[in-house]
Amino acid sequence: MTTTTDVVLVGGGVMSATLGVILRELDPSLNITLVERLDHVAHESTDGWNNAGTGHAGYCELNYTPEDEQGNISIDRALDINSAFEVSLQLWSYLVSKGELNPGEFIHTTPHCSFVWGEDHVNFLRKRHELMSAHHLFKEMEFSEDPRVLEEWMPLITDGRDPMEPVAATRVGHGADVDFGSLTRALVRYLESKPNFELLLNNSVTTMDQEDDGSWKVACRDRHTGANRHLEADFVFIGAGGGALPLLQKSGIEESKGYGGFPVSGQWLVCRKSDVVERHDAKVYGKAPVGAPPMSVPHLDTRIINGEPALLFGPFAGFTTKFQKEGSFFDLFSSLRGSNFSSMMGAGMSNMDLTRYLIGEVFQSAEERIESLRNFYPRAKFDDWTLQHAGKRVQVIKKDANGRGVLQFGTEVVAASDGSLAALLGASPGASTAAKAMIDVLERCFPGQMAEDGEWTRRLQEMIPSHGRSLKEDADLLNEVRPYTLSTLKLNE
Repeated sequence: MTTTTDVVLVGGGVMSATLGVILRELDPSLNITLVERLDHVAHESTDGWNNAGTGHAGYCELNYTPEDEQGNISIDRALDINSAFEVSLQLWSYLVSKGELNPGEFIHTTPHCSFVWGEDHVNFLRKRHELMSAHHLFKEMEFSEDPRVLEEWMPLITDGRDPMEPVAATRVGHGADVDFGSLTRALVRYLESKPNFELLLNNSVTTMDQEDDGSWKVACRDRHTGANRHLEADFVFIGAGGGALPLLQKSGIEESKGYGGFPVSGQWLVCRKSDVVERHDAKVYGKAPVGAPPMSVPHLDTRIINGEPALLFGPFAGFTTKFQKEGSFFDLFSSLRGSNFSSMMGAGMSNMDLTRYLIGEVFQSAEERIESLRNFYPRAKFDDWTLQHAGKRVQVIKKDANGRGVLQFGTEVVAASDGSLAALLGASPGASTAAKAMIDVLERCFPGQMAEDGEWTRRLQEMIPSHGRSLKEDADLLNEVRPYTLSTLKLNE
């Protein structure tokens, strides 16, 4: 069976759902097909239990503001992530205003805090706050070394701590907890309510071949019945989380060569005990251990997943060869190609400390994990917490300017030169910046439609008022946009 469509979205996560919704709003006549290999959408990296759910905004994640050997702190990445998250907030607000989304189903006000102990770390946090609060994107950030203030902000963390130990924290009150699984399911429901959309569940993409006219033939196989199906489309987007790299390699586009992936697993300690959960209302991030990957920055989070509140601590990273939670232990090895072998080996050799760290995390005992938690929550009780497996993250490996393989922490769009295919690789901050990332895809793959004076640009400016302007540079623009999104999404309540 062969079906002709305009757009094929591979992977039923937040990236594909976001791109599908934006395209539907830009051109309702487009035929869009979403292909997902599992029996429902948002079950892998996007699921609430598989991602951090922080609504990464650069407020509290200390790894986004690195300090060099001279003591200089860079806030550039935090600025980029914060402005990108504001784009997502605008898109969600637009859909809420249209009655397509209910904010109470996927987003909740949860203050974003950073917490440190020890004199050196306190000095770092103080300097970081001075830099960040001077910029309009972070002007609401508070800083305190007063134990009484910190007790108000994070009572679990201050209870039982040595009163002589230097401590400090920052706080942004309008931070968010985002259940990206619930959000994605709502976005797909929106797409299903519109014409010209088809959702193919339980379908694995087996091949992708580009035709002479530039279009793509995507072959799928039903995982239950074994039935084969072919989709013909002018544009293909691969938003399959950890599975994006193998699918990109199937496309054979020149731009895919040289890319590799380094998979990292994760686990959470989870508490659902109501008298503990109700005492903590914040996302509190600390400093990462030396040698830890960014996804292992420890944090004690208030989470609401599928409507149920819980506390999560972690994540505890681990070494894996799977690219997805429901993937194969052969994923890493089957991704090796002649074009990426040298970059994969180079990245592996230059990150031996990271590999040893991850293997060490795998063999941590339950008692050792609880001791890590007690650095944050001194009175934590062993029996209140259970271990929950998180999703897999595949960090990007690529060649640098000198041809050496390097490990990248972040996300990257890879697009064919003719704009007919694009893929999103990498992990954090990922979901929080989905709207900005998908607009980047449109700009690279639909340059004609995205012209400054074009209809798509006009429509995007209705959906995302800051589109085409810089929230980092324009304080007046932020002062227009932020009150609108905080009010519409009920983040100022």
